[in-house]
Amino acid sequence: MESNVPRRPLTCAIVDDEHLALKVLAEYCGQVPFLELKGQFQDALTAVAFLQDNPVDVVFLDIQMPRLTGLQLAQLLPQPGPRIIFTTAHPDYAVQSYELPALDYLLKPISFERFVQAAHRARAALGHSATASATVAPEALAEAPAGEALFVRHDNRLRRVLVADIYYVEGQKEYLMLYTSGGKILTLQSFRKLEELLPPGRFARIHKSYLISLRHLEYVERTRVQVHGTALPIGETYRDAFMELLRYHGKM
Repeated sequence: MESNVPRRPLTCAIVDDEHLALKVLAEYCGQVPFLELKGQFQDALTAVAFLQDNPVDVVFLDIQMPRLTGLQLAQLLPQPGPRIIFTTAHPDYAVQSYELPALDYLLKPISFERFVQAAHRARAALGHSATASATVAPEALAEAPAGEALFVRHDNRLRRVLVADIYYVEGQKEYLMLYTSGGKILTLQSFRKLEELLPPGRFARIHKSYLISLRHLEYVERTRVQVHGTALPIGETYRDAFMELLRYHGKM
């Protein structure tokens, strides 16, 4: 049954040493009804001091900053800390950011559409705590509504793929191989772009070459998982974030 208790806004902060980037993100926040901007900072140390005394739900965090990088700042925040959405002009930092439990990774220049998508991802991830006295069953976060689908380019045409039918995805250079209940689908796509299309909270990156569906996850060991009968490795740099994701969704 739907709760009649309205969701409170998601509180957020922005940390970016570039004035223009800070201004753009602040304007974006002002256009999203469920976001409440609590602070914006060009200095990382000032931001840390504020966030330690003023907890927020989400931090939009630049990575390359003087004195203290966004990656270092994220590790200084109190635990349990806010959800982190990294913002940067440097795609090389993507792998490092995924070593931390980052919710999303926005590459500058950030479009409003992409910002809103990340905001909705944060809202979905924090849905259990952003609703007064409402609870969400952990298993519901890993289930896809019937008929929910995405379109991927395959054999020079767009092919409709049900989200619930995807077991896992394997990276093969510039291609991705989707393993689904209907067979394998090879598409020219990046992991980052695919993750933007997939609904939040239902898939997890476990390795530089693998992304898995939590719905079809059968068991987890220290160095591998089994998804729909297939054993897949857990990458060292992805292990902690993956385990935290499982704990967050009540699967551990």
